[in-house]
Amino acid sequence: MGAARLTIDLDSIAANWERLAERSAGAAGVTIKADAYGLGAAPVARRLARSGARQFFVALAEEGAAIRQAVGASAEIFIYSGHMEGDAQTIRNLGLIPLVNSAEQLARHLEALPGLPFGIQLDSGMNRLGMEPAEWAAVRDLALRAQPRLLLSHLACSDEPDHPMNAAQLRSFTQMTEGCDVPRSLSATGGILLGPDYHFDLTRPGIGVYGGAPFSEAYPVVTLDLPVIQVRDLAAGEPVGYGCTWTASAPTRVATLGAGYADGILRYLSNRATLWAGSVPCPLVGRVSMDLVTVDVTHLADIPDSMELLGAHQGIDDLADAAGTIGYEILSALGARYRRRYLGQRP
Repeated sequence: MGAARLTIDLDSIAANWERLAERSAGAAGVTIKADAYGLGAAPVARRLARSGARQFFVALAEEGAAIRQAVGASAEIFIYSGHMEGDAQTIRNLGLIPLVNSAEQLARHLEALPGLPFGIQLDSGMNRLGMEPAEWAAVRDLALRAQPRLLLSHLACSDEPDHPMNAAQLRSFTQMTEGCDVPRSLSATGGILLGPDYHFDLTRPGIGVYGGAPFSEAYPVVTLDLPVIQVRDLAAGEPVGYGCTWTASAPTRVATLGAGYADGILRYLSNRATLWAGSVPCPLVGRVSMDLVTVDVTHLADIPDSMELLGAHQGIDDLADAAGTIGYEILSALGARYRRRYLGQRP
C-alpha cells in the first residue's frame, strides 16, 4: 500500500492521563479538542473513559458529537467556545455544557436553554476568552443563581514555571472566584506540573496526555512510518525537488517517500528534518512537496520498505524543534490520508 502508516498507542495515552490525574489534587478531566489533537477523538475518548475520565473538553459544539457517541450519556462534555449563535439544538441534543465567555453568551444560554447546564470561563489575564473582572462582577449574582457547573480560566505561561504571569493569574482567578460555591478549574498539563496551588477542583490535561512537553515523563504515543516509493542515484551537481534547493555534492542515493505537507509534514522541514532507517538517521533533502519527501540514503547498506519520521528516535517535540514550532502543531496537523493503526483498543 502507498499510504504512510500512523500508529497510535491508546494504552500510552491512557497511562499519560492516569499519571497526570494522580498528580492532580482534585479530579482530572481531559482536553480532547481538534479530534484529540489529530489522533482520533472517538477511540481516544473510549480508551480514556475506560481509565476513568468523566469530563471531556472540546473547542466547538460540533466536536461533542463524536465524544458523546464514544463515551455515552453519563460523561460531561464541556465546550470551550461557549454557547455560540445557532448552537442551542446541538447543545440540547448532545447534552453538552457550554463554558460561556461573555455576558452576551450567558444571556443567550439562559434564554435559549433555561435550566440546562453551563459553565463560565473567566479571563484571568490571558486576554483571549472569558469574562474580565468587571464584566464578571456585573453578572456574577445572576450567573451563580443559575448554578453553573464549573468556573474555569486558562494559564498563558504554564510551560514556563518561573514566569511571573503564572502567579498573577492564580491571584486573579482566586479573587474572581472567591466565595463561589462552584467547582473551579485553572490548569491544563503545564498547570498540573506547577503544583497543587494551581489545581483547584478539576484539572484538564491536554498535550501531556498525547506525549508532549512540558510533561517530560510522558510515554511516546505516535509512530509515523513513510513508505519508500522509489530510489535513484544522482551524480554530483544534480538537484532534488522543487526549486532545486538541494544539490548533490558527490554521488548520492536518494529515496522518495510517500507523504508531504498534505499529510502534515510541514514545508518548513525542507532540508531540515531527519528520518530513520531502523537506528540510522537519514537527512531529508530538498523541499517537502504536497505528497512526497526525498531522503539521502547513500550511507545505507539496504534500503528499507519504509522510514520513520516519528517514533522512538524522534518525538513530536524533536520534530517541532526542527520545524520551529510546537508539538501541538505537529500532532494537530497530521492528515487524513494515513493508514491508522490503534494499539490497545478493545471493544
